[in-house]
Amino acid sequence: MRIAYLHQYFNTPEQSGSTRSYEFARRLAARGHEVHVVTSDRDPDSRGSGWTHASVAGFQVHRKAVSYSNAMNPIQRIRAFAAFALSSARFTRQLRADVIFATSTPLTIFLPAWFASAWRKTPIVFEVRDSWPTVPIALGYLPNPTAQRLARALERKAYRRSAHIVALSPGMAEDAVAHGADPHSITVIPNAADVELFDVDPSRGREWRRSNGIAEDAPLIVYTGTFGAANDVEYLVDVAEAAVKIDPRVTFALIGEGARLSAVRERARDLGLLGGTVRILSPVPKSDVPAVLSAADISTSVVTDNPAMNANSANKFFDSLAAGRAIAINHEGWQADLIRDREIGLVLDRTDVSAAAAQLLRLATDRTWRESAHRNARLLALEQFSRDDLAALLVETLERAAQTD
Repeated sequence: MRIAYLHQYFNTPEQSGSTRSYEFARRLAARGHEVHVVTSDRDPDSRGSGWTHASVAGFQVHRKAVSYSNAMNPIQRIRAFAAFALSSARFTRQLRADVIFATSTPLTIFLPAWFASAWRKTPIVFEVRDSWPTVPIALGYLPNPTAQRLARALERKAYRRSAHIVALSPGMAEDAVAHGADPHSITVIPNAADVELFDVDPSRGREWRRSNGIAEDAPLIVYTGTFGAANDVEYLVDVAEAAVKIDPRVTFALIGEGARLSAVRERARDLGLLGGTVRILSPVPKSDVPAVLSAADISTSVVTDNPAMNANSANKFFDSLAAGRAIAINHEGWQADLIRDREIGLVLDRTDVSAAAAQLLRLATDRTWRESAHRNARLLALEQFSRDDLAALLVETLERAAQTD
């Protein structure tokens, strides 16, 4: 069958960020399906303003030039969302797909899917990567009541018009049901662990430490991801300040970019940590993340203090599992339950950074505990979050949807 795979922020392993759509698209293609990824070129200055087309790993990628970065303010982001929705709608319709798979965020990705399916009854499978607009409303990104009502109306339309819904966590599925989705039309397919990608020789981790001037015996805490308001990476800087008082060797490597990058850097500088205890490094391609995590004692995933964030399905959590690394988070929810039940890391105290620092260092320096957490993480990755297993579930979901009238 021909699949139109709509994802505004599609990445390949040569880029930084999530590669979920890449990994799923190539597996759909390997299954014999014709896959067309419709996405954006976020840095189009050198390549013009039109569409570009390329064959990637057995499927086609169609990119429309629409500038975007994590440093944009909310109004700029909304304009980018709308621009892509408008430009991709006609193109997607011309593909005449058998099924349309639209993955958020943003929620506006449903608009081109809806247009492309109109009058043709092409089934849509809608993937919820974040609970939009629940999260933007909760975090204050969408304060206007009229905008909130419009967003909720689009959300309800997406749920009711879609043949099936894929949610990335149980909490996202619950939020979808609360806002109009049929619970019998939802499949939870979380982010996945690419175990083969992260199965690297330990020498790569040692080399990464050497190339970044980090001592081999230094307890190393790593964050890889977005520096956004929803992430609260400043929390890790504050934890680092408390941790270095306990163990001067400790190093926090914070890797990424985003709207809060300058604030995080300034916070580390003000505390006298920048360049020493706290290293702020540029984002790396997904293909380089295995070396980073191989070097780490503990990987982290942090969010701002808001219950709406507890349902997240952050890629960094699953990368840590695939790499066989202990994971530390600062929120409750389904991932916190997994950490406690499977003994794969820590749920840090969100408000007491001194307590969080002591927790991290105890795990990082207790070899027996740390190695047990590493083994448990890898085992959990294999048992519950194998990319091949989850991709097979997605393939089945799309094939069933394509057979609906």
